[in-house]
Amino acid sequence: MDSFKRKTPEEILLSISKLHRGTLKIYIGPVSGSGKTYHMLREGNTLKKQGIDVVICAVSTLQRPETVEQLGDLERVPSIHWMKDGVEQKDLNLDALLERNPEVVLVDALAHCNRPDAMFETRLEDIQVLLAHHISVITTVNVYELEGYTELAQKLTGFAPECTLPADTLELADEVRLIDVTPEAILNRLAEGNLRGNKDATLFKRGNLGVLRELALRVVAEDVNVSLNEHREELGLVGPSGAAERILVTTQYHWNGSIYVRRGQQIAKRLNGELLVVTYRDFRRSLSKEEAAFRRSMVKLVEKVGGGFEELPLPGRRRIPYTLMAYALQHHVTRIVMGHSKQTRWQELWQGSVVNKMLRMARNMDLFLVADSAAHAGERVLPAHLSASKEKQKYRRLSSEEVEERIGHMRRGKFKVYIGAAPGVGKTYMMLRDGNDLLGKGVDVKIGLLETHNRQETQQQIGSLPLISRQKISYQNVQLEEMDTEAIIRSCPEVVLVDELAHTNVPGSKNKKRYEDVLEILEAGISVITTVNVQHLESLNDAVEQITGIRVRETVPDHILQLADEVQLIDVAPEALQRRMREGKIYAMTKVDQALSNFFKTGNLIALRELALREIADDVDERLESIERTSSLRGPWRRQEVIFIGVNSTPYAERLIRRGFRTAYRLKAAWYVNYVQVEAELSEELKQRLTALEKLTVRLGGKFIVHQARCDYKQIAQVLAAKADELGATQLVIGQSKQTLWERLARGSVVNKLIRRTRHMDVLIVADFDPNSEL
Repeated sequence: MDSFKRKTPEEILLSISKLHRGTLKIYIGPVSGSGKTYHMLREGNTLKKQGIDVVICAVSTLQRPETVEQLGDLERVPSIHWMKDGVEQKDLNLDALLERNPEVVLVDALAHCNRPDAMFETRLEDIQVLLAHHISVITTVNVYELEGYTELAQKLTGFAPECTLPADTLELADEVRLIDVTPEAILNRLAEGNLRGNKDATLFKRGNLGVLRELALRVVAEDVNVSLNEHREELGLVGPSGAAERILVTTQYHWNGSIYVRRGQQIAKRLNGELLVVTYRDFRRSLSKEEAAFRRSMVKLVEKVGGGFEELPLPGRRRIPYTLMAYALQHHVTRIVMGHSKQTRWQELWQGSVVNKMLRMARNMDLFLVADSAAHAGERVLPAHLSASKEKQKYRRLSSEEVEERIGHMRRGKFKVYIGAAPGVGKTYMMLRDGNDLLGKGVDVKIGLLETHNRQETQQQIGSLPLISRQKISYQNVQLEEMDTEAIIRSCPEVVLVDELAHTNVPGSKNKKRYEDVLEILEAGISVITTVNVQHLESLNDAVEQITGIRVRETVPDHILQLADEVQLIDVAPEALQRRMREGKIYAMTKVDQALSNFFKTGNLIALRELALREIADDVDERLESIERTSSLRGPWRRQEVIFIGVNSTPYAERLIRRGFRTAYRLKAAWYVNYVQVEAELSEELKQRLTALEKLTVRLGGKFIVHQARCDYKQIAQVLAAKADELGATQLVIGQSKQTLWERLARGSVVNKLIRRTRHMDVLIVADFDPNSEL
């Protein structure tokens, strides 16, 4: 229906101005040598084959073999050469380019500063002139060259670039594409002598490369988030998208306000989310001296932690939940952080409870109740001193089991995963390119399983790679083919390429899932390079369904990704992916319209792209923490967390288990899933249900426990609270109540009872997402 809406005069003028302006595409990477110029030149060659007039100017290959090869027969417009501190510089020859008037110019180093006598001081200004003359530009930039991130990169790595760009430079681009690269890949290129000519050699330490990589992922994720919010606003959608976290702390000018803000900031950091803080204020009266002091302190704290602060007019007490929920929906909030209710049960019934009302209203967002103990919370916000504990471990004798585990890890093959936001981004192409590069260096590489989906570019990339024949399996009188794991192990190549890690094998295969085959291959000492899409990660299953409306059935446990030595993202803008789709480069032309109307809708692709960027950024941060990197972007976390998850037998239980796992993983915490049995005897159906929940818990690395409530439904809250205390739980994870009013009156609310009994710990009430719910 949006296409029938009449455009405003401003929108019409903007559309006309864009017709007379060139297109700007920016390749961004963490550091020089990440492959930005290679991909830019590769795209230039592709455009030239399509009949588009492409030239290059001020492009520096630094004599890297792969990049030089991509120059092909692209026409070069000579740049203006000059010297600075004994180093040759290249400026754009603006006059020559305007006279030549190509359709597209490829130019390196967007953050370049021109010679002193140039017409413009910077390359960005040169490029804006080209764009104004209807010449499109494709260019490159490193993340640490963007102002705002320059200071952070310098603080984290000690390196400062000579030239920088305004912080909003990415907003000028019509398309931004991240070239993700792992520290291992950069260090390999450096060792092979393929990164000659770099002036920023101080960056080439593993920790620094990891920090800059994470920074690049997060910068592009923020850029994508802006696009997603704009797209959702155009469609009239409200509430969280499911791709990013936005934390709202609601507090008062009170002594415990700083505790709530700091707790919200910690959550925002660990979830890679944005922090908002609101407080209600009666503007009809002046603040007391004490309240004014608390206000100054809170404003200063929120500014320090990089959050947003806003004062809302104080409505009547019973209106607070409604105004708070309206604010949360308007600002795409995913989690509301607030204090536990301090009322008794009778006070809640008589006066009404803000917390209870929020529980009934917050269908599409989580509610996080901060532990009602200042001393306890203050003690627990201290960061964990990992280095001290590691120091003690150095001299401890390893057990026989630990020795065997370490030996097994040494014998295991290397494991690399290419991950993307959707099919067609180029994961298989990059896997094959890796295989050919290794083959050219004399490494024994074979293809174990390949799905080209008849994509021409992918088929051409096979090159000389030998293929191991598939195993034929008979199923329901039909001959089907699967990867022959035993044949791969017998063949014993150094490296095997395996496509589509999340694939479910044909019934009758040795293993149910392809990732289990891959684990066998790794245990045999064979290295594996594989591919997977972000929507196949088990713990993201609910987020993907919220984004796309589609429940992905084939999943991979998150620990498989954590086992990988390298995880590399293949990033593609949604418009580019849809363009590939329309050209028949992803699916057959008969399926294109259906795909573009469903999974490949613009909103879905933007949200999945952001989800992938943030997920890999978190993975990078976890790896930085594992090497005791003190400059982890998410900051330190608290010590000795224990996550206690209470579930019932409804389908909603899986969502709680996945959310509990993601919380525990980010906090490096032990976690337990708990079910209270009130039935005297379990039915066969319930037994199967509990078995399924236990399998999911174990697959994600948790422990599943069944407790008894002696056939008394009213004891469930008491049993769970007691067991949580017994396990030393610091955070309780439960679902929103689905009881009707009459059920709550007859039995009492398990959720409300449990919250009252656990005010000494943090409580996360997980949203029961309903895309059709309204305020």
